[in-house]
Amino acid sequence: MSSLFELPQVLSHAQLHEARGLLAEAPWHDGRASAGEQAAQVKNNDQLPPDSPSARQLRALVTQALEHSAMFLSMALPKRIFPPHFNRYGAQRNHYGPHVDSAIRRGQDGGPHIRSDLAATLFLSDPDSYDGGELVIGSGLAERRIKLPAGHMVLYSADSIHQVTPVTRGQRHGAFFWVESMVRSATQRQLLHELDMSILALRQRHGDDTSTVALTGTYHKLLRMWAET
Repeated sequence: MSSLFELPQVLSHAQLHEARGLLAEAPWHDGRASAGEQAAQVKNNDQLPPDSPSARQLRALVTQALEHSAMFLSMALPKRIFPPHFNRYGAQRNHYGPHVDSAIRRGQDGGPHIRSDLAATLFLSDPDSYDGGELVIGSGLAERRIKLPAGHMVLYSADSIHQVTPVTRGQRHGAFFWVESMVRSATQRQLLHELDMSILALRQRHGDDTSTVALTGTYHKLLRMWAET
């Protein structure tokens, strides 16, 4: 898989409006409470308690949107999704320094542990409503700076070093979560996604002819070969 993918309009305008209403009334606490030992040293933001009513409603909203996103399903081939969490950057709690996510996430409510193959950030604030707050993925020549419109999402390899730059004006709200993919190899996921997108383009151009049916068969043969369910 490439270093990152942008997924536009994961949330509709109506879903985004609902999410913002829930965020405005939500309780917040120090985000360091959920960080590992290394990350807690550089983490300085607010998070919603995962068992709060606001977090539950937001989680259901985002999960529903993901289930209806053909692009997300094609890119991630999700086996398990760590339930979305929600954060806020601004004022004194305004940044998250360079860190790497844990390879294994503890399951929620006694559920199975999750291997973090992919990480995702779903932007919930308009980019012109705050200064700073860029998601920086990688370092040096490979560094990418991400600041997307509200409702858009970025999906990237969870083993990447990343950070959120200080928010110097306004507030930046977002959802974040991790994905354990059915296909562990990033290269294999990339090939399957590219093949899936090519089949879709051919279908739109020519319909379901013998070539698209054959390519679809090839896609599923590869998926059977590589997938862990």
